[in-house]
Amino acid sequence: MVTRARRELLLRVHRHRLRREDLEDCYSQATLELVADARRGASYANRRDLETAIERRFVSRIRDRRRALAGRSPMQAALERSLSLDATGEEAIDVVDARAELEKLVILRLELCQVQALMRELSPDQRLVLISQVALQMPRAEFCRRYGWSPDKYRKVAQRARTRLSRLMSSEEPAVPTARVRSEEMKGTNL
Repeated sequence: MVTRARRELLLRVHRHRLRREDLEDCYSQATLELVADARRGASYANRRDLETAIERRFVSRIRDRRRALAGRSPMQAALERSLSLDATGEEAIDVVDARAELEKLVILRLELCQVQALMRELSPDQRLVLISQVALQMPRAEFCRRYGWSPDKYRKVAQRARTRLSRLMSSEEPAVPTARVRSEEMKGTNL
């Protein structure tokens, strides 16, 4: 009853410190703390002591919240400074998707498919070296120890593989499919 009676008065008195929702949250926290204290056996001499206790806890929660919003809690500060995506007018913002470069992604994926197809043109040793470098990221020393190669052989095979693959990539152009029947000869085009 005491917390209910003091609620509106304390929210009005401290309205300059936080938004209404934040004040209500702080007041709820302070009330829960008093209830928890009462369950642990705390008691107050009279109504005035209880009113003072709720106000002290409420003000303490307000200070905590203001410190969090001022930057003590990076998450709370970021949330406080964030803008709503539903905003209109001057507050409206445009969301930029860094991954929206669809054309670039498509080109990279096509090049990756091309590399995969051209890997068949390399010797088995060259494929082994490139796969160990790119996919497995295996250090040269470990590769040489595992497969019994000398560092010079590893270097030469890797260099030749990269050179051959880049030549194949530069000479490979996707062929334009040819039509079996010229468009002028197709039925229904008697213009």
